[in-house]
Amino acid sequence: MGPRAALLLLSLACSCSAQKVKVRAEVTGYVGQDVTLPCTYSPDNSDIKITQVTWMKETGGKKTNVAVYSPNWGKNLPNPRISFLKESLQEPTLVIKSLMMTDEGTYGCEFATYPDGNEEGTTRLILLAEPRNSAAAVPGAVGDAVGDREITVANCTSANGKPPSDITWQSVLPGNVSTRVINNTDGTITVNSQYKIFPTSEANGKTVTCIIASRTASVPQNIPVVLSIQYPPEVRISGYDDNWYINRQQAELTCTASGNPPPSKYEWKTASGQPLPNTVDVVGNLLVVKTVDNLVNTTFLCQATNSLGTSSAQLEVLVRERAMAEQSDSIGAIVGGVIGALLLIALIGIVVFFVLRSRKTKDKATYTPKTRIFGNGATSQEFAYREDSELGKPLQGAPRLAEEIPCTQADEDDEKQNYELLEEDDERFNEVGPMLQLRPHIPHDAYLDDDMESQNDGSMISKTAVYV
Repeated sequence: MGPRAALLLLSLACSCSAQKVKVRAEVTGYVGQDVTLPCTYSPDNSDIKITQVTWMKETGGKKTNVAVYSPNWGKNLPNPRISFLKESLQEPTLVIKSLMMTDEGTYGCEFATYPDGNEEGTTRLILLAEPRNSAAAVPGAVGDAVGDREITVANCTSANGKPPSDITWQSVLPGNVSTRVINNTDGTITVNSQYKIFPTSEANGKTVTCIIASRTASVPQNIPVVLSIQYPPEVRISGYDDNWYINRQQAELTCTASGNPPPSKYEWKTASGQPLPNTVDVVGNLLVVKTVDNLVNTTFLCQATNSLGTSSAQLEVLVRERAMAEQSDSIGAIVGGVIGALLLIALIGIVVFFVLRSRKTKDKATYTPKTRIFGNGATSQEFAYREDSELGKPLQGAPRLAEEIPCTQADEDDEKQNYELLEEDDERFNEVGPMLQLRPHIPHDAYLDDDMESQNDGSMISKTAVYV
């Protein structure tokens, strides 16, 4: 069972006249289709006789016969679209074919009986007209970059329907709706809805949807509409990679323009008004530079034209002496040389540091508390004191210039202190580099002469200084 049949059954209600004439209080039909108006007579006494049955339509308070049946005189059907389902006095059901809106109204089923007289039942025929739905973009809707005026960009129509349809819109574009209802001469109703926006080029190609809900359809009908907004060209230039250098071959610029209608003409110029260089060829929307030279070092301008106007875009070209890759190689070589020099200097510094560090460590390893250094001002020698050394013995046949001075515990303590001072000097050496150290640090309350040691020959020798 279809939706229309279900709707028809749900809309039927039973009405009884004197419990004898049974009809449906309301019947719904669709324009262009057939409808049946049931009617039966059930007498409560078998002695009642039916002599005639008549169907009448009431229009403006006046009744008009539309179908009559008599067993004696036959049937009378003035309208060829109206007939009885079957010729029967007890069940004179009426059939109306190819319904028209003029068929809508109140119908009475009347029985002429003996001896009770006339018995009648009334049915209300309601007609529904399925509308013809359509939606489309408005041709010639003109927009601009600003969109400072509202225009109709789409129409949606639900024509010749009954009852009138309900129209709504769905869109990502903000807009306003204008709706008009028209009562047609045939009793149907036409609903027209317009969708209005402030048009811009961005709206071109966007989709809005007209949604039509009517009593004749179980679900709303959605009709998408692709907008067509006319606007002047919008131009851009592409193809420049910022690497145009002298003698580069076949460099190109492309002029791209959108517009509705599409641009029909492209023209290349220089922004300064000077003629295009001889090395430049123009092929439609392409500007081809056969060989890049200094004349190309300019600002190019492209104009695109359609029926709504002309728009332009410009691009400044910078010509280089050589390719960016070659410049990058030169810069890379310079940077690499600087880095290499810095690394070499750092390596030399590290080597010098470790050599000096190694010497310092060796000097510390050979030092003992009994080490003595003597000098006569001309040369220097280093002597390591040993028990069996000849240095400790007096010279034969010569005056004694020096004699062994035994080392006491106090001497060793002094030398230990001096050794600690040397270590402090080594630490300063590591921090600030080599320096001449003539004596250890002397406290403010000590005498400078405490560092000197008297010899047998009357000379004075520093206890801590190294003579070289």
